[in-house]
Amino acid sequence: MLQQILELFSPDVRSAFGQVDQRLDECTRLDRGCPERLREAIRYSLLAPGKRLRPLLVLAACDACGGKPEAALPAACAVEMIHTYSLVHDDLPAMDDDELRRGRPTCHIQFDEATAILAGDALIPLAFQVLAEGMATGEQARLAVVALAQAAGATELVGGQVDDLGNQFGQPSLQVLESIHLRKTAAMMAVSLKLGGLVAGAEAETLTRLENYGKKLGLAFQIADDLLDLRGEQAKIGKKTGKDEARGKLTYPGVLGVDRSVALAGQLVEQARCELAGLGIRAVGLQKLATFFIERTY
Repeated sequence: MLQQILELFSPDVRSAFGQVDQRLDECTRLDRGCPERLREAIRYSLLAPGKRLRPLLVLAACDACGGKPEAALPAACAVEMIHTYSLVHDDLPAMDDDELRRGRPTCHIQFDEATAILAGDALIPLAFQVLAEGMATGEQARLAVVALAQAAGATELVGGQVDDLGNQFGQPSLQVLESIHLRKTAAMMAVSLKLGGLVAGAEAETLTRLENYGKKLGLAFQIADDLLDLRGEQAKIGKKTGKDEARGKLTYPGVLGVDRSVALAGQLVEQARCELAGLGIRAVGLQKLATFFIERTY
């Protein structure tokens, strides 16, 4: 699947994307002040095999706005660090209580709960350090740090997770579900695209369109994720399936049913694609990517 996705983008995007794992490796070697067990837990989680979709969005958005994708690598790495920290914490027994992530034991299973919490904690400041140091100008760094902090903070990613936990056994509501995932899932995709645009020096209107695309894409991605939990194969997905339904968790199929969920995902993808109309041929890869998101089987 990943190779198919990469073929949608320019050679520059593919080249930069091929450097993401190397950059993440370099960023997490850390110095001798970092305890070895903590370093191992950070690298175990961050360098685990994954699709790296959020970094790809950063690089693709930069390219679509006329920038050099390689210049967006620090932003791509920062987004992946925030995403990974959120997964490490979400997997904990106090939250989603998952034992598998990306086909391997979750961080708290491989190490222990305290180490998993601290590994996630450490990834947050590291993400902002990498982002701030990697931007071309001080003003770009300021705008990028503010954007990522907002997307990862109490009103978006963290707030969405709190509401997700608080509504696990609530009355089915499409409005509540959308509110949760506009913050928990869509916000991080939207900021990934915005960061890519910032690196390229895109104008405010273009940044807004990229964010709108990311929000629609994020909701469609969440619907696909909910459907995979319901009918996907654990061996392909890399984590246990069927948990959402078993726990009575609020999901799109649970609220709308499978057919209506599939239809809504399709509508969101079309809306997302429309947001990119003004970017022309350079945005074709992002437009096609939206379709891949809802057609994925793992």
